[in-house]
Amino acid sequence: MISLRFREPGLAPLSVVVVGRRRRVLELPLIAWLTVIWVLLWGNVSWANVLNGVLVAVVLCLVFPLPAVDLGLRLHPLGIARLAVHLLGDMYSAGVKVARQMLDSRPNRAAVLAVPLRCRSDLMLTATAVAVSNVPDGSVVEVRRSNATLFVHILEADEPDAADRARRSVWRMEELVVGAFGDRDEIARVRTAPPLPPSPGGGR
Repeated sequence: MISLRFREPGLAPLSVVVVGRRRRVLELPLIAWLTVIWVLLWGNVSWANVLNGVLVAVVLCLVFPLPAVDLGLRLHPLGIARLAVHLLGDMYSAGVKVARQMLDSRPNRAAVLAVPLRCRSDLMLTATAVAVSNVPDGSVVEVRRSNATLFVHILEADEPDAADRARRSVWRMEELVVGAFGDRDEIARVRTAPPLPPSPGGGR
């Protein structure tokens, strides 16, 4: 028989203990985050995708249990709502832009842009990279963990302010991701001014 127990001493907040043949701990923030990743990878927000994501997350946590560690993941409902609205808006506007470029006979020059981030945790760095890659007109080609830098492929690089707009977009996504799932230190960090990008002659 399986029973559920909440708020057991020694467990991370919002954890559920599943007691059966083997003892398993389900961390609700981790399940929520895996569900978000699932939905982002599918690129379609629907009840079916959300429910499937929850099911897959629960099965993964039961079959492949992780050691009891604090992932630094926090759930901020208002921040999650802001992130979802921003992602939907970005996916729509980027889809229109890509369709317009496909119909335009003029050549467009693409480029890879280095964007240094303010967050330093692996979780927030990965989450930001996934969120940026979910937008059709921008994809992350490399993540440099040592200096928290994303290398982003951008379209229409021949426009004068294309690089600045792309960096501002990535930094805005970083703020939204951290505001939705970050801890206090990360939230305070992304409220500071963005770091200066590397100079063109400085290499990667």
